[in-house]
Amino acid sequence: MFEKNLNIGYLLDFYGDILPERKRSVMDMYYNEDLSLAEIAAEIGISRQGVRDIIKKSEEELTFYEEKLGLAQKLRRTEEHARRLTSLAKDSALPDEIVKELELLTSIITE
Repeated sequence: MFEKNLNIGYLLDFYGDILPERKRSVMDMYYNEDLSLAEIAAEIGISRQGVRDIIKKSEEELTFYEEKLGLAQKLRRTEEHARRLTSLAKDSALPDEIVKELELLTSIITE
């Protein structure tokens, strides 16, 4: 069975605008709208196999971008560190003003 890779969904959110319109549209229908291959095929007028091929090629392209640039992984790590830093600040005796600034920074990073 052709299973969805949730990491690809994240990469689509991150790098999706780089994909050509047709690929981006198919990937959006598959990952975000949760349409089946048959439903997408009927929508754009190609075979199920054609849709599957577009999805596989798009997944490879998104993975390539992440392997070369690593931006999605860097953002995930930054988000994780921001949350941990905010948590540590709340548990410490830091002034409320510093804690609030860290909370604001974390919310900006994780938007």
